[in-house]
Amino acid sequence: MGHSKKRLLFGYLLLSGFALIMMLPFIGMVFTALKASDEIYLANSFSFFPKAWRIANFIEAMNLAPWHRYFTNSFFITFVVVIGSLFFNSFAGYSFARLKFPGRDFLFFFILIGLMVPPQVTIIPQFLIMRAMPFFGGNNWLGQGGTGWLDTYYALIIPALSGSIGIFLCRQFYLGFPKALDEAARIDGCSPFRAYFMIYMPASKPIYASLGILKTVAVWNDFFYPLVMTNSEKMRTVQLGLQVYRSSGTVQWEYLMAATTIVTIPVLIVFLCFQRYFVQGIMTSGIK
Repeated sequence: MGHSKKRLLFGYLLLSGFALIMMLPFIGMVFTALKASDEIYLANSFSFFPKAWRIANFIEAMNLAPWHRYFTNSFFITFVVVIGSLFFNSFAGYSFARLKFPGRDFLFFFILIGLMVPPQVTIIPQFLIMRAMPFFGGNNWLGQGGTGWLDTYYALIIPALSGSIGIFLCRQFYLGFPKALDEAARIDGCSPFRAYFMIYMPASKPIYASLGILKTVAVWNDFFYPLVMTNSEKMRTVQLGLQVYRSSGTVQWEYLMAATTIVTIPVLIVFLCFQRYFVQGIMTSGIK
């Protein structure tokens, strides 16, 4: 075996080892979901592999709460947010990268500042804004007397339609296109708006996949924001739904792990379907 082949084999073995280490928490979650309660709570009966494989844990976990409602909420919110984000973030990134207008760099500087601000810092102002929306939730035209957008889809969707990281990634992606492309579009009579739809949008599959995966994971796995903005069971998302297996003194680990496994599957499917474009988009966005 040649020296290059040995190095390649060693690289594959090393990466496989790292992949196995990264997968251990997920494997442990699945095995815990398949265990009987005695295997989890009794210290002398603990083992990594289940002694009795209980597939029924998944069915019982889904029957303990209205999971059809939780999944409906999460799928709807995630779908609308991802589709809206792809348009708003890409169009804003295109504007910052390809158009010249007064204050462009100044505005982009403030967008970069948004990358440095943790979302927990802005949650109280967002809560007050959502509560004070006029003519919603019993509010008058001054935004008083009711709950506004709280505990509605509006509060969970509209603030998430854009974001600093999405605009930044799209801007970096569109900076990689040659300037001659814009000049050719102008010669053909394309306005900047039409050039975006006719030229740049069809070439944006990599960045759409990258941003779509990042946004899907962020919205689907978000716990803190829906916890603050909603208070009724009908508006719970899947992450809030996982809390039904926790009480003041105990945690139903077998059901919690079973539900968590099911909740994880949609995100894994999205990533596996778009991973090729995801890697390409991240690499392209990081070149500039």
